Formats: sequence, C-alpha cells, structure tokens
Amino acid sequence: MKKPILTTLLLSLLITASAQSFDIDLSRHEQGKPFCHSVAVPDGNYRVTLTIGAKNLEGETFVRAESRRLFLENVKTRKGEQKVVSFVVNKRSPYIYQDASAVPADSIRLKVREQGYLNWDDSLTLEFCGRRPVVSRVQIERDTTATTLYLCGNSTVVDQEYEPWASWGQMIPRWFDDKVSVANYAESGLTANSFLAQKRFDKILSTLRAGDYVLCEFGHNDQKERGDGAGAFYNFAHALKRLIDGARRKGASVVFCTPTQRRSFDEQKRYIEETHGDYPQAMREVARREGVPVIELHEMTRTFFEILGYNGSTQALVHYPANTFPGQPKALADNTHFNAYGAYEVAKMVVQGMKALHLPLAEHIRNDWTGFDPTEPDGPSWFVWPDSRRYESKKPDGN
Repeated sequence: MKKPILTTLLLSLLITASAQSFDIDLSRHEQGKPFCHSVAVPDGNYRVTLTIGAKNLEGETFVRAESRRLFLENVKTRKGEQKVVSFVVNKRSPYIYQDASAVPADSIRLKVREQGYLNWDDSLTLEFCGRRPVVSRVQIERDTTATTLYLCGNSTVVDQEYEPWASWGQMIPRWFDDKVSVANYAESGLTANSFLAQKRFDKILSTLRAGDYVLCEFGHNDQKERGDGAGAFYNFAHALKRLIDGARRKGASVVFCTPTQRRSFDEQKRYIEETHGDYPQAMREVARREGVPVIELHEMTRTFFEILGYNGSTQALVHYPANTFPGQPKALADNTHFNAYGAYEVAKMVVQGMKALHLPLAEHIRNDWTGFDPTEPDGPSWFVWPDSRRYESKKPDGN
C-alpha cells in the first residue's frame, strides 16, 4: 500500500541496500514549503540525520514522522546557519516475523480504519512543516543500538492519524535523544485484553530486546467489558499480568500509566468526577504486587483539567465549532480525546513521571527539557502545531 503525501516531489535517492542507508537529494525541493517524503524500508529502527538551514533563507522547521509523531519542534535557523540533528524513528508493518527469513509468521489484526494509516505500511515517511521549513540534507540508516520504548494502550496513547485528534504517544518522541526509539502500538478503542487478542503484543515480543521498555496505559475501555470474569480485579488485572510476564521474559522493563481523566466536572464545575471505577486502583495494585513503577496520569490530568477550569479545559480537547477544519460540517465536542495541545501537555506529564521515578530511560531526555508541573501548565496560546493537512471529523473508537 502506498502512503498519501502532502506534496508530490521527485527526489533522488542514493541507496546502499546492504547498509540500508539513504541519502536524499533535496535539490528539487522548494525550500520554505511543507513537504513529505517516504522511503520503503523493512521493519526496524532508523536513525534520521538532518541538516536544517540554508544559505539564503531563515527557517522555522517542524519535523514529524509516520502518523504525525513529533520529533523536532520549531527549529529556528538564520540565513547561512545550519544545524545537524539526529533522532530514531521506528518503522513497522502489521506482519510478525519470528526469524530472519523475512517470511511473515503471523499478522496483527488491524481494524478496518487502520488499513491506510501511515504507521502500518511498507515505508518510513518524514514530514517537514512549519512556517518556513528549511532542510538541506536527509540521511536515513538502520539503527540496531537504540533502546526501544514500546507503548501499549488506547485512543489516549495512539498515534492519531488525522487532525484535529492527537494523543500523548505521538508527542513523546520529541523529548528523547537519538539513543531512544518510540514504537507506539496503541490503538483507539482497545482494552488490555483486546490488545492481546489482536496480537499487537505478539508483534512487540517478536522484536523486544533486553533493556527495552514496555509502557502500558489502559482503563478507559476496559471498564465497558461485559461477560464472565469481567471486572477490574479479575480479567483486567490478569491481562496486565500477562503483559508484565511477557515483557520480563524478554528482559524488558515494564512501566504503568494510570488512565487519563475524562473532562467530567461536578455540578459546581470545579472538580473532576471519577469516571473510571476501580480500574486505576487495579493498575496500582497489580503494579505493587509485581514491582512495576507507576506514572500517575490519572491524578496529573485531574489537576491539569481543574487548573485550566471548566471552560479552559476545552482547549486541551477536541472542542471546535463547525467548519473549523475541512470536511467538518458539525461542531466537535469530545471530552475524552485530546487535541495537539492537550496531547503535548500529557506527554510532558509522562516524561515528568519518568524523571520522578528515576528510570534509566530518563537519562536520554533531551537537554532542552525544563520540567513540568500540572498545576502550572503551558498556556494554549503559547503552543504551536502546524496542521498535517489530513483531517477527519469522525471521533476515534472508544471513550
């Protein structure tokens, strides 16, 4: 399947197949204009090295990859100035390979709406955007040394494919240096059990290595499961234990995130009501028994919404009047799913949680990290997010 791109460009590729190294000639690209480029590569981690800047043009460059994963944020360059930066992108397909034969042994059971997502095709896509994106050189090469952070979860974690939806999992790559790759396997509407049943965890296990991390956020959709054994302290807890056991057998570390809050205020419109039942506590109890560190997104997002207030908190979620975006004839008012600003702030909560837990992974947080306090969030008016020009009014699965 082919990736849709923002601008069709004829870019020359100098490909060294044995090294899986690509040096992209941008001479035909008009500097200062947004564009995308895709390179067909096998599954794996890829180091991207960019030379940003140009002789005759000031630049303000954002870089994203695959399904709108943020890597570089508003890199400013003066005329004649160039900056060389590197990061690692995880590229994947739905196929599960059990050996080096390149013959799929199985496949993830993708949802119908996932079939055309950039995360799941045969190419690695880079997106260069911003007020004036200026990129002089792109090098891509296979990376086998980076620590991989695998994300398991639902619509609050997934790399949302379309504007105006966003989740913290696609924002968090921005905060890691080129020693860490983020592989986001979350999907909208999933529970811990359906994540396992759809073989997403099997795919993770097929590439998981000692020293990697598996970070899990569930609870939003799990509370709606019905049937024998359903409940926070039985089926849900058992699924979490399966995730822990599988990751540890591979020598990986497991981290839990309690679920993000919904924007559900009390009658006085002052405090967030609890809508997740026993599920956050079930995560905590499993974590305590199994020695798993916990990032308290449940409590940090509660504080975040309450500090923003009843009206202000809509600015962190998909609340927009009709016709704000192309193909959006009706108003959007979603109290679960974040927009880009909200997702960016929640990603900073996750990073702050890693720092507070003194995880070795936190040693690879970028030097421009300044800390985050949910009682003093960044203002929405400060945040800049260039749209990817791909829109969908339909809400993500799950709630």
